[in-house]
Order: sequence, then C-alpha cells, then structure tokens
Amino acid sequence: MGTTGSTTRRRRWAALLGATALAVTAGGALAAPAGAVSTESQNVDFATHCIPPPIAGIPPIDGTTTAVVSVDNATPKVGDTVTVTYKVVTPAASNPTAISLPADIMTPTGKVTLGGAQTGSITVAGPKKNDPVAGNAPFPSFSMTGTFTVTAPGAITLSPGDYNIHTSYILELDTPCTVTNPPAPVSDTVTATDGSQTNTRAITLGTASGKPGDSVTVTGSHFTPGATVTLAGRSGATQTADTGTATADAQGAFSGTLAVNDKTTTGVVAYEGASWSDTKGAGPAAYVVVDDTPVPDNAQKITTTVKAGTLSMSQAGDAVQLSAVDFGQGGASDGALRTVTVKDFRGGPAGWSLTGKVTDFTGPGAKIDAGRLSWSPACVTKAASPSTCQAGSSGTVGLSGATLASTPNGGLTGGEFTVDAGLSLNVPAFTPPGSYSGVLTLTLT
Repeated sequence: MGTTGSTTRRRRWAALLGATALAVTAGGALAAPAGAVSTESQNVDFATHCIPPPIAGIPPIDGTTTAVVSVDNATPKVGDTVTVTYKVVTPAASNPTAISLPADIMTPTGKVTLGGAQTGSITVAGPKKNDPVAGNAPFPSFSMTGTFTVTAPGAITLSPGDYNIHTSYILELDTPCTVTNPPAPVSDTVTATDGSQTNTRAITLGTASGKPGDSVTVTGSHFTPGATVTLAGRSGATQTADTGTATADAQGAFSGTLAVNDKTTTGVVAYEGASWSDTKGAGPAAYVVVDDTPVPDNAQKITTTVKAGTLSMSQAGDAVQLSAVDFGQGGASDGALRTVTVKDFRGGPAGWSLTGKVTDFTGPGAKIDAGRLSWSPACVTKAASPSTCQAGSSGTVGLSGATLASTPNGGLTGGEFTVDAGLSLNVPAFTPPGSYSGVLTLTLT
C-alpha cells in the first residue's frame, strides 16, 4: 500500500557548508512531513460493525478499526480546498472467503466526518492497490483521499467514518463497515481563518462508488440562491460527458442526482455558469466507478494495473566547493547546490514542496550567521510529466528556511524534476581565517 497521512515519507538531506568548501551528506531518516500532515493527526480506535458478502455465509463482524485522518493544510483559509487522507491502519474485517486474494484487487471507499466550526462528511476513495491476502486473513491497511472546501473559520475536527472494501476477484464483493457509535474519535483538527477568497461552495456525495450507470446523489451548499448548478463527472482534471443539473434554493442549497457512466471517473464537481470555474464551483468529491460488466460468452476480460509509487528525492554527489574569500575583505563565497532529483510517482492529487533551512556557520573562535546564506533556485520538469515544477524565490535561506521548489495540487499530479540552486555566503570582512561549516537540511513533503 502507498504510505500517506501520518506515515507520509519525509526525506532529510544534510549539507555540510564551508566558507571554502561545501560538503553534502545524505541522511536516511524518514518521518511524517510537517507540511503534509497536521501535527494533531493521531491514530484512533473505534468499534466497527462489518457485514461480509452473503456468499461468504458468515455472520457480521463486530471488531475494532484503527485509523488515522490527516490533511495537507492544517491552517487553511475560508474558501481553500483541503485534501484529506483517511488511512485504515487495521481494518476490523478479514478476507471473508477461504480463497487467497491476489494483489491489487481491493478498491476502498469511505467517509470522513467533519465537526466543530464546519459539519458534514467527505467522500474519500482509494486506488485498487493491496498486498496479497491469504484466505480468511485480515485485510491489509489501505488509504483513501478526498477534498473539502472550508466554509467557516475556526477549529474543524475530522473523524474517520464508515468505509467499504470492494474486491474484484472471481466475483465482485463488498464488505461495508460502519462506525458502531458515531462519530468516531477525532483524529485530526484544522484551524481555519478568514481569507480573501469568497468561494465557500461545497458538495457532498451520497456514496463514494457505484456501478457504471448508477446515479449518485449530490448535495450542495453556499451556491447562489436560485442558480442553475451543473453536476459533472471528472476523470482526473478532465470533465467527462456525464452531466446533470440542479437548482439552488433560497438558501443556496441543492440536492440532485448524476448518472455516472464513464468508467474512468475519479470525482464529481458542481458549478454555476457555462463551464467549470474555481470561483463558482465546488469539488471534486472523490468517486470510483466499479466495473462489474459481465464477460460475454466465448470472451475473456483482460485487465492490467498501474501501480502507484512513492515520492522520493536523490542528489548528485556529496561535496560542494564554495569559493574562498580574503581576510579583511570578505564578501560572497559562491558555489552551487548539488543537483537534486525529485520523483513523484504517487499518481494522486497532491503536489509536493522541497524546502531548506541552515544553521549558523561555525569556525575557529567565531561564527557566520545563518542569515548570510542565500540561494537562487531553479527547477526543470521532465517532458510528459503531469505536474510543472515551480522554483522558489531567490533570497535568504536562514534558520527559518525557504522553499527551493514545489508543484501544486491538481486532478492528477506527478513526474520527474531536476532542482538546482546557486549558493552565496556573505562572509564578514574580518572573519578570523579558517574553515567554517553549517548544516543545510532539505525536506521533501
């Protein structure tokens, strides 16, 4: 399973900086990225009632689910879209049959419950990706993602909700699991503030999955009273041919249905006007089409799987030379960061951010302040990558740090990117002669 939420990978790379030499060493530590997961995100346990498929011939399962909910932005503004990850660490249910299940046949969907300053639920869905499951063995952990639009300032709590495990192997089977005493404990909290963005439109779906041709109920709020609202399917960032309409009432709310036929659908949006607009739309809310089309006689259904990968980074070499400066003159000690390669093979909606911060430079009886190191970032995107890399701003790195490069969130993100930066350490004129070094830490989230 791909790691998300509180187990999202965070790679740290330490760089040993000197006034005359810049040595770079790679650290292997992995931890939860501060930008991708709220610091309040925590695993919670809750009682769960799971109903195995009737064909299994076994009674309902009352057990305990361990899960964690995390967000990509713990301090959003009103109008921001927040990506939510719901990871079921330990499902309450097991493989309901004695038949071993192969890899990549599980498609999870579920709900996340909002409370506090904003209430409602978020539909989340995960990829068809899992490790093999032995007969009657516990299901492995899995992750699901979705989004919601912040509509009110204040503390918004997020709790794991009901989830469903759909398996596509020999038969199409569902194992729905519901929270016995809803809501489940709070796993994460975001603190929203008033912002300049005014779009507070939001939608929720009645279900996060369905068969081709099934209709999904779309409920909306904070739309323009009396407006005609278009409901549409999304395949990544592209709108599908599946559309419908609804009319907002005097309070700006609506409830409509959308028949989803396109098997590539990944989400549903709602918007006012002739076409999608960030300023007059809401979503996408995660939705998965479960293809259960029967195989005709004398035919064979051929299936392949595109496996999601990881977010990773590497660097070229481990030593960098900064130019020497003269005692009494000081000035710029220049060099270049060793090239960093970022590979985003997750295949989801989340972008990434590469940041850096540096310590003070210490030497023989003196130090050079960290605020004297500056960089000029550059970033190149490999052809055909879904995302486009954006270089950070030139300026001071310092103790508090700065952004080296990033990519934005989107319908489908990913790709390969090359990141470089010119480095310049402004050495004071009468710094005592000798070698000075500090530690530059790069963090990918």
